[in-house]
Amino acid sequence: MSSIGKPVCVREYESLAQQVLPRPIFNFIRGGAEEQSTVGDNENAFKRYRFLPRMLCGVSKPSLETVVLGQRVSMPIGVAPMGMQKLVDPDGEMATARAVQSMDTIMVVSTVSSCSMEEVAAAAPRAIKWFQLYILDNQEYSRQLVQRAEKSGFQAIVLTADAPRIGKRWDTQRDSFVLPAHVKLPHLTQGADSLGNISDRMVPALTWSTVAWLCSITKLPVLVKGILTAEDAVLAARHGAAGVFVSNHGGRQLDSAIASLDALPAIVRAVPSQFEVLLDGGVRSGMDVLKALALGAKAVFVGRPIYYALAYRGEEGVRSVLSTLREETEHCMCLSGCASTEDIDSRLVVHQSQL
Repeated sequence: MSSIGKPVCVREYESLAQQVLPRPIFNFIRGGAEEQSTVGDNENAFKRYRFLPRMLCGVSKPSLETVVLGQRVSMPIGVAPMGMQKLVDPDGEMATARAVQSMDTIMVVSTVSSCSMEEVAAAAPRAIKWFQLYILDNQEYSRQLVQRAEKSGFQAIVLTADAPRIGKRWDTQRDSFVLPAHVKLPHLTQGADSLGNISDRMVPALTWSTVAWLCSITKLPVLVKGILTAEDAVLAARHGAAGVFVSNHGGRQLDSAIASLDALPAIVRAVPSQFEVLLDGGVRSGMDVLKALALGAKAVFVGRPIYYALAYRGEEGVRSVLSTLREETEHCMCLSGCASTEDIDSRLVVHQSQL
C-alpha cells in the first residue's frame, strides 16, 4: 500500500514507482552516468530562474495550444523517447501512446522500444508519433527502420547524436542489470539482453554527413537530439535538419555535461526563428515548462516521470502526469499574465545571477 496516496505533483510518482518496482529496474530508470551530477543539474537549472510576472493582463483561461513541426497540439508538452517500457507495464509503449493520444500531444518512440512501431501505431492511430533513431549495425538497416516509420504513419525522425556508445552507469553495473526474458526489442535485428550488447551495435563514427544522408532518404522532417552547443545547432540546420532537441540524454551519457536548460538560450539565439528548438531533461512541473518556453523552447519533452507513472498506474498514470503538467502550466501562465503560448518570451524570466 502506498504511503503517499494520490499524487498531487509529478515528483511524487518517483517514490510511488520505487515502491512497486524491483530495485535493479528502478535504478536503471532513475540512474544516470557515473556520479550523476548532470542528472541533478538538469533539475536544479530550472531553480536558478525566477519569474517576472505581469499584472492586470485580463487573463483567466490561458490557451496552451501550439504548433510543433507543422502539427497543432493541445500543449507544448510531449513524451521523450524511452526504451523498454514493458519493464514496468505489460502494454509498455502502447499504453503510453494511448495516453498521449488522449491528451492530443506528441510521443517519440525509441529504437529500443519493447513494442514495435507498428504495434504502437495500431494502439494509438490518432496520436502524433515521431520515431527516435539510433544508427545500429549499418545504414541500410537504419533506412529500413525509417521506411517502416513512414509506412506506419510516423511524422518525424529524431536522430540521437549523443550516443556513439552507452554511458557508464554505475548503478546499473552494480546491479548487473539485464533485460528480463519477457522484454524484447523488436526493432533490433538480433536479440539484446544487456546495455553492453546494445552499445556494441551502435555505429560510433557518425558525422554531420549522416544527418544529410538521413534527410535525403525520407520526406519526413529530421530532428537531431543531444545538442548542447550553438555551433552544433547551426550545423544541424546547415545539414538539413528541421530542428534539434537540446538534451544531454537525461544525464545518462556524459556526466558533467551542461544542463539542458542552461544550454538552451545560446542555441535559440544562434538558429533561425523557423528552426524548431525542443528541450528535454529535468522537467518536473508546470513552472519548469513555462521557464523553458520563456527561454525559447518550442516544446518540452518529459522522460522519467512518464516511466514512473507507467510503473505506478499504467496508461492512467501517464495520462495523469501529462494532465498535471498541463494544469500546472496553465496555472502559471494565468498568474504570469500570459494568455497563450505566443505571449511567452524571455522577459518573463530572470536568472538569479542577475538579481
